[in-house]
Amino acid sequence: MTRATTFDAAIAEKAVEWWVTLQSGDATETLRAACARWRAANPEHERAWLHIEGADRRMRHVSGTLGAAVAQAALRAPRSRGRRMAVKAIVGALFVGTGAWVASDPMAVQWLRADARTGAGERRTLRLADGTTLVLNTRSAVHLSMDRDVRRIGLVEGEIMVTTGKDVAHVPPRPLIVATAHGTLQPLGTRFVVRQTDGQSERSRDASVQVFEGAVRVTPRGAPETDTSSVRIVHAGEQATISARGVGAVLPLVNGDGAWADGMLVAVDMRLDTFLAELSRYRRGYLRCDPAVASLRVSGTYPLADIDAILGVLPHALPVSVSSVTRYWVMVGPRG
Repeated sequence: MTRATTFDAAIAEKAVEWWVTLQSGDATETLRAACARWRAANPEHERAWLHIEGADRRMRHVSGTLGAAVAQAALRAPRSRGRRMAVKAIVGALFVGTGAWVASDPMAVQWLRADARTGAGERRTLRLADGTTLVLNTRSAVHLSMDRDVRRIGLVEGEIMVTTGKDVAHVPPRPLIVATAHGTLQPLGTRFVVRQTDGQSERSRDASVQVFEGAVRVTPRGAPETDTSSVRIVHAGEQATISARGVGAVLPLVNGDGAWADGMLVAVDMRLDTFLAELSRYRRGYLRCDPAVASLRVSGTYPLADIDAILGVLPHALPVSVSSVTRYWVMVGPRG
């Protein structure tokens, strides 16, 4: 490749980060001036920026998936994992083939290629061809595959509730498999929830399963077919984790598990930092908890349709204050 068509990967990513920041709606003159200084600091910075500007018209006519990535990146906190994934995906779309995308982010690619996904605060219900009902919680993405021998749901990120269908068009019914980063789950006529937590890499993305009806067979990734010692059967009223170490202990469900499917969050003596981390999944932007109040406890049932309303009542229930830099940057700290 000639120099005219190649870009340094780090410069390409930084250029996209600046581009997204200036499209966020909260860009100040200070930020615009900082971007201008960055562009002027190095001819390669300016060349990457001009490449983006030249591609902007094309960006407006590409797939809705890429457009959604731009919008999501603009609305998320600069240091959030979702923002990083979206920015990397945009870099791949804008600079692929030019030498800049030397090491693609597999998670970002999986997210963009998912068959179904949801944004912040969104829930989506799908009725699959086999009769299975699939509910996607906030910020979730799945791959779907139905072939002659198996029905497969691949959980890329987030949380799903699965109510298995009878697959009456096939005799016998095809097995249904839910795949996560560290193992597979095979329901035995059931309703269950699978959640795969955010992580910096695929290896760190632990999953959990909560069973409400029937049972689920959980097999850790890489387990030999003849080795049944590592397989767990999780029954109704039980839950377990799935990690790189295998399947964890089977424990009873906690009151309120699965309430998100009805648009509710049930907190039972929950730490405030954990409570806010959960709320942040349903809200665009950055929601920070000051360590000074992190250990305060929260209990109650909260509707997820209006996260800002929940934040508004926190100072009436706890000795905290809620302050905003912008609507996308909220901090909860000590009162006074």
